[in-house]
Amino acid sequence: MRDCLFLVADKNMEGMLKGFFSRDAFYRAVGCRHFDFDLRQDLLVAHGQNDPGLYTRANEFLQPYASTHRHAVVIVDAEWEGSPGRDAISQRLNKHLVNAGWLDDSGCAVVITPELENWVWQDSPHVCSALGFDGAFAALRIALEAKGFWQPNTAKPDRPKEGVEWALRQARKGRSSAIYQQLAACVTARRCTDHAFQRLRSALLQWFPPVK
Repeated sequence: MRDCLFLVADKNMEGMLKGFFSRDAFYRAVGCRHFDFDLRQDLLVAHGQNDPGLYTRANEFLQPYASTHRHAVVIVDAEWEGSPGRDAISQRLNKHLVNAGWLDDSGCAVVITPELENWVWQDSPHVCSALGFDGAFAALRIALEAKGFWQPNTAKPDRPKEGVEWALRQARKGRSSAIYQQLAACVTARRCTDHAFQRLRSALLQWFPPVK
């Protein structure tokens, strides 16, 4: 049996996970013990489905892997046209996991509010480098506040995706999964305060507790 399957909605999330799992001793960034991860066997992208598709039929993608993986994680954004909101999405995905064969908390639904780009934003020079911003992170934040993407005295921008897109336009860079992969390979995971990331971290700590 493989340790854990990760089912994601699109190539940007695929890039994020590829970057994270490319780190040496990636498990230490989470604080759990080592577990096996192989891009070809343990990362599944629901091409063409996007977030609403996984909300509707994640169990169809998951079922073939119930006999090959002890655990499963489904990761989607909370914000999309017709979205019922984070809690409803999480409940539906957890039902998909149970129906597909992962019982007793062996599966985990991770719903990022509002979207994946929320994981991008933290005070790090790596963020500026990946987005092509010529300056310190503090200057980038000031620019985003001036544009209305980030409110003062808040840990994360209100409009994380629009903030990323604006920064990339200033640098004349296109948005691609490679940017997310670059970021996830460099920025610290321990400083990420996002609710969805903490949900993922808690599940991994439960399944793969650190060796004492």
